[in-house]
Amino acid sequence: MTDLLWYQYALIGLIFAWSGFVRTSLGFGGAVLALPFLLLVVNEPLLFLPIIAIQLLIFSSWIAWNGHRQLRKEEVAGASPQSNVDWSYLLKALKIMIIPKLIGVVGLLTLPANVMTSIIFAIVIIYAIGYVLNKPFKSKNKYVDYVLLALGGYVSGTSLIGAPLIVAVFATHVAKAQLRDTLFVLWFILVVIKMISFLIAGVDLQLTHQLWLLPCAFVGHLVGEKAHRYMLKADTGLFFRVLGAVLILVSVVGLMSSQA
Repeated sequence: MTDLLWYQYALIGLIFAWSGFVRTSLGFGGAVLALPFLLLVVNEPLLFLPIIAIQLLIFSSWIAWNGHRQLRKEEVAGASPQSNVDWSYLLKALKIMIIPKLIGVVGLLTLPANVMTSIIFAIVIIYAIGYVLNKPFKSKNKYVDYVLLALGGYVSGTSLIGAPLIVAVFATHVAKAQLRDTLFVLWFILVVIKMISFLIAGVDLQLTHQLWLLPCAFVGHLVGEKAHRYMLKADTGLFFRVLGAVLILVSVVGLMSSQA
């Protein structure tokens, strides 16, 4: 990523700020809602996935740790707060997801870039349609839970964008107060697996570019913290419908470009 034009660097910085905002405000989506835009700038998934993965490790551990510290402060004050992470369900879900996750990692490292790009855009379109119709993925059956978790693990292995499938299950089994931090612990574990595969395969982690992209994501993170507190109280249906429409447009353009 050393031979891009100045406006491409500017767009990439803005997209990573957007990624940080989405990740912190929603608790998921930093990859799935940023990759379509990044691939329109440079159509190389393996260029951006290591950067996203490292940032996810940093911010997920930070947010989960802050939740733990707040819990300890409440205990010192004499309260008996609930743990900020649902460890029981987290471990149960990981047992279902781990094998599909590993299979997905192998797929990412063997599929051609244009094929992987098309898969990513197609998955994003499916998610976006749910946003536009205000009918995001939901699970109310344990067998559907297993399928969604397995698919989420596989998609996470291929491209780090399996969050909506996984969240559809976790949201029905984990208390609202625990959901975001539980998801961040899950993302941390899944991304560690991804990073190990990158290291084994010799993928360039683009560490030099983290020096300027990490601050971009941090700005988005700070704004996302405020948005998260607001969104807990407000109706965000309109936001998701507009976002879904934009993602569909971007993904269709991306599919056409990747096939050209």
